[in-house]
Amino acid sequence: MLCTPAGRRFDIACLGRLAVDLYAQQVGARLEDVSSFAKYLGGSSANIAFGCARLGLRAAMVSRVGDEQMGRYLIETLQREGCDTSQVQVDAERLTGLVLLGLKDRDTFPLLFVRENCADMAVEASRIDERFIAGCRALLITGTHLSTPAVRAASLAALGFAAQHGTTRVLDIDYRPVLWGLTKRGEGANRFVADAAVTERLQAVLPQFDLLIGTEEEFCIAGGVAGDLLASLRRVREVSAAAMVVKLGAKGCCFIDGAVPARLEDAPTAVGERIEVFNVLGAGDAFAAGLMKGLLDGLDFHASARIANACGAIVVSRHACAPAMPTPPELDHWFSGARQPSVDADPLLAHLHRVTASRPAWPELNVMAFDHRSQFEAMARESGAPLSKLPLLKSLLLRAAEQVETQHALQGRIGVLIDGRWGSDALCAATGRGWWVGRPVEQPGSRPLAFDGTRSIGTTLVEWPREQVVKCLVAYHPDDEATLRVAQEERLLELWQATRASGHELLLEVIPPAAPSVRPESVEGLAGASTGRARTDSEVLRALERFYNLGIRPEWWKLAPMQAASWETLGALIAERDPYCRGVVLLGLAQPIERLIEGFAAARQPIVRGFMVGRTIWGDASREWLTGAMDDAALIDRVASRFGHLVEAWRRTRSD
Repeated sequence: MLCTPAGRRFDIACLGRLAVDLYAQQVGARLEDVSSFAKYLGGSSANIAFGCARLGLRAAMVSRVGDEQMGRYLIETLQREGCDTSQVQVDAERLTGLVLLGLKDRDTFPLLFVRENCADMAVEASRIDERFIAGCRALLITGTHLSTPAVRAASLAALGFAAQHGTTRVLDIDYRPVLWGLTKRGEGANRFVADAAVTERLQAVLPQFDLLIGTEEEFCIAGGVAGDLLASLRRVREVSAAAMVVKLGAKGCCFIDGAVPARLEDAPTAVGERIEVFNVLGAGDAFAAGLMKGLLDGLDFHASARIANACGAIVVSRHACAPAMPTPPELDHWFSGARQPSVDADPLLAHLHRVTASRPAWPELNVMAFDHRSQFEAMARESGAPLSKLPLLKSLLLRAAEQVETQHALQGRIGVLIDGRWGSDALCAATGRGWWVGRPVEQPGSRPLAFDGTRSIGTTLVEWPREQVVKCLVAYHPDDEATLRVAQEERLLELWQATRASGHELLLEVIPPAAPSVRPESVEGLAGASTGRARTDSEVLRALERFYNLGIRPEWWKLAPMQAASWETLGALIAERDPYCRGVVLLGLAQPIERLIEGFAAARQPIVRGFMVGRTIWGDASREWLTGAMDDAALIDRVASRFGHLVEAWRRTRSD
């Protein structure tokens, strides 16, 4: 249906708004009464580019951001999704635009655009790259970037290059009266104000486009006949031969590729999805991304509109715009016939949304674990050292990990487990450098499971950086007395739900006690401790199967070494129950290095990604340091040597 050139570097480039969306977290409140906001990538063009990239198109963004934290956040967010940002200009003078958005009720979504002389409205026409535009199959521009002389000049420059090189030109009308200066600044939610000057300025450029996308109101402003869609469509047809896709909300959309019919019903129409609306903001951008995905993949209108309608329906059921965009596996599930009628009631759709979106890859993990709390406290007491020395000790252990990263080329493969009680300084230093960073939540030795320092894990996680992985050690035996087992499971379900809401990944460390318990009891010092009776692999496997039956699907498992046959059984279990699991890592249990290496050799399954070892690496050195028998440099060197030895041993077992 859409004839686009082939053999080009990019499928689509989107030119227009690139800003930060600050979404109200209190649903039902006036914007005046909102107390906290969630930060997302925003701006209609950016949302479309993000959605196209998530759906698998080779997408690029053409815009401008400020030379500050929010601008870098937007660029990094697009890059993580696979969207090219080489054409995003950086403005040394202006700030990145912001939008504050509320969700008052199903019909009221207040918007406040904080865009006074913002960066994306200063895109320089002279910096539009002809060679870049020539390397794109399609160029999509949104209407806001036709509203002022500067961005209009940039848009026209891009359109001119697109025409010269046969790049398909698409306009998403995206009419926001406030951004054309037609309303008070606090009326960002107003979707339509008739204005002859806006119509004239739009119609002057409509002939340059091959495809127009808009709502009924947007085609009315483009055509200039307020309240009469068909008359407006005919006016548009008088100045433009472009195909038109008219969005009809819940009714779907229709397609007009020639003369405007006498009745809109006579145009080819794709029926919309029936869905309960949570938030209409971003639905049109998701629609455009889905439509372009279908058209650029060579599908006809009906097949493309089916994708577009599904994308829009999914996004209106979620908080935010760009992050709510579906992935291809989500769409596969959506069209499978097995989905739940309500998006919120479909746990598989929610799981797919989390695990199939772009996220950092961890093909291998070499992790030094020093999240221990009771063990460090015990060492300090035994050594006669004050507890106040523990934060420094943990910072020195972090320096040892830094040394190993450099000496063993572990960039993108190194991690640490650090607590917030004694390791808060080290934890802050480790966060934000591209490492895998885990943080414990369990109260040491608790059974039934309790959370350390809080009775509300959900509110605690609000304060944690999203990159920190929630680690929870649970002493769980599948044959425990029912009251204890249920108590354990309830706490794990609470944690599971909290991490789903907060967006943190979850690592479950499962250590079955030496024997099942007939009543709840404390297991002081269980974390990492060995027991007198060898645990059987079957207990671990049964515990994991039980957790999967409960609907708990953590991103990571942390398990003790098992026999080779048991690893094969585990690999099959994970493949069946959660093929998107990030992996399994081996724990140390304070075993000698030689025993750990034997465990490495047995864990040949690809699902085993690496190890997380603690006291084997730093135990004796930390005791000597606490007594004053070892200085800082010697501690770092010995710990780094032990850690590096394990890294090389892991590599050998993988290369054999």
